[in-house]
Amino acid sequence: MNGNEFGRLFRVTTFGESHGEAMGVTVSGCPAGLELDEADVQRELDRRKPGQSQITTSRGEPDAVSIKSGTQDGYTTGTPIGMVIQNKDARSGKYEPFITAPRPSHGDFTYSAKFGTRNWGGGGRSSARETANWVAAGAIAKQILANEGVEIRAHVNQIGEIEAPDVSFEEIGEHAEENEVRCAHPETAERMRERIDEYQEEGDSIGGAIEFEIQGAPRGLGAPRFDSVPARLGQAMLSVPAATGFEFGLGREARRYRGSERNEDWEFDDDGDPIPVGNDHGGLQGGITTGQPIRGEVTLHAPTSIPQKQTTIDWETGEEKEAQVIGRHDPVLPPRGVPVVEAMAALTMADFMLLGGRVNPDRLDGDVGEYDTDYHPSSPENDPDAPTSAESTED
Repeated sequence: MNGNEFGRLFRVTTFGESHGEAMGVTVSGCPAGLELDEADVQRELDRRKPGQSQITTSRGEPDAVSIKSGTQDGYTTGTPIGMVIQNKDARSGKYEPFITAPRPSHGDFTYSAKFGTRNWGGGGRSSARETANWVAAGAIAKQILANEGVEIRAHVNQIGEIEAPDVSFEEIGEHAEENEVRCAHPETAERMRERIDEYQEEGDSIGGAIEFEIQGAPRGLGAPRFDSVPARLGQAMLSVPAATGFEFGLGREARRYRGSERNEDWEFDDDGDPIPVGNDHGGLQGGITTGQPIRGEVTLHAPTSIPQKQTTIDWETGEEKEAQVIGRHDPVLPPRGVPVVEAMAALTMADFMLLGGRVNPDRLDGDVGEYDTDYHPSSPENDPDAPTSAESTED
């Protein structure tokens, strides 16, 4: 099965099924010298994990990450980083009715048609649970970007017909994590939560959108045509389960603008460098970063797993059947999708920083050939009081 790897220099390869033994991800291309421990990754996973509130699935997964390789004494070594997240609360029995009777609008039939088989428990590989791997890898990418002054923030800007007004990057940082919806506009967040509750009571679900912003990205990233920044961001965001649309800058509203309205004049900044007047282009011109904030939006459709009765067919018996998905499912996806969108943006930008030579692909300090570094492990033989994990090999 192809399609399990993302990135060119900063590469992410994932494995695991929703109700399998574990989820896992290998990150290749992370430079050496990045300070990293499991707590750094766990913070991001805790934002995505199930059971956070009444508007998320009640599945009881701690999503505890274990780093298996690629670090030494709290720093990355430049070798592949392997991470594993055990599945602790899988219950496949509820999915037995759908082994040969695909659930409406899921990936059940298409997976079976492609491979002639599938892991059916919880949707298997097609489940959004797989995004736990993405968030774990994105936590590493965020650390790399933070060292270079690049920061990514996202929030839920629309649920159904309820849309939040424009908010600043600072407001996203201040308010997005203050409420269960993860909307950075508190008053709108309350209205969104009320509407989500209404859909839950009806046994239904609702879609929405996530707005993200990247600040600090240097100008000059991206390689037209097919490696442009918007093209790669589009691939990343449309890979998110339930994504039906990706926009940047004015997005679809650009079709309403005249050229004279959308075009941005040029002026000099305080340092004498040319900068566009305004940022309707979302920090991207000609597919290349301008140095201004990169702004985009991802639309997610309503969750397809709902308790309402629907119709399916069983290809094994030839019967038409009633389908009622009974289980633990989110009534809305954007609140838990925020860290996923941030992760995919981070993975994309970390890759561009390496491709553009802004980050040394071997080591963050850039001191090629220097072996006696602050983050190199010390020998216990040189310090009798130092702790050691060495074991005797005496016969």
